Amino acid sequence: MGLIEIEMFATLDLVGQAPGGPEEDPVGFPFGGWQAPLLDEATGAQIMAAYRDTDALLLGRRTYDIFAAYWPHQESGQDDEIAALFNRVPKYVASRGTPDLPWAGSVRLGPDLAAAVREVRERHEHIKVVGSLDLVQSLLRERLFDRLDLWVHPIVLGVGKKVFGDGTVPSNLTLLEPPAVGSKGTVLLRYGLADGVPRTGDMSLPDRGLSG
Repeated sequence: MGLIEIEMFATLDLVGQAPGGPEEDPVGFPFGGWQAPLLDEATGAQIMAAYRDTDALLLGRRTYDIFAAYWPHQESGQDDEIAALFNRVPKYVASRGTPDLPWAGSVRLGPDLAAAVREVRERHEHIKVVGSLDLVQSLLRERLFDRLDLWVHPIVLGVGKKVFGDGTVPSNLTLLEPPAVGSKGTVLLRYGLADGVPRTGDMSLPDRGLSG
C-alpha cells in the first residue's frame, strides 16, 4: 500500500489559500501570491526533494485546472525537472462534476472519494497532494494521509482559508525529522499520521515536573 503525502504551504496563522499567485483563488482574498517573496534557494531545493519519488498526483479540481494550463508548457524552462515529473505521472482529480481533463494521464475520481483514494493508494507508492485545500479537508476528515509536509512562512494574513478547517478530526501526528529553516524564515515541518487521538491533562496538578 502506498503513501499519501500532503504538501502544504501556510502562513503563521495557517492560511493555505492561493500561495502561488492572485489567480489561484481570488474571490474575497486579497493576498494571492503571498508565498512568492518568501521563496529562497534552500526552500526550493526542499520542495524539489519532496517531490522526487512521486509516482502519482492527487489534485482538487481548481488546482488541476491551474496545473494543466501551466506545467505541460514548462519542460524547456527553469522548472523543467518538476514539469517533466508532473507531466509524466498519473493525475487523479477530485471533482463533483464531469470536467474536461485535457492534461495527459488525467483521471477523474469516482463519487465515493474515500473509496477512490484508497484504490489509488493500492496502485502507487508515493501519491502527492499539492495545494487543493478543499480536497485536503476531506482527506483530513477521513484520516486518509500518511505524511504532511507543512511549510510555515513568517507572515500573518488574518484572512483566508485555513489548512485545518472546520470538521478536521482530532489526530496525533509525529515529527519525522528536525525542522528545516530557510534563509527567509520559512520552516519545513514534516509530520507523519500517528495512532489515537490527542490526550488531555491538567497543568494545575502537583508533581508535573514544571517547578525548579
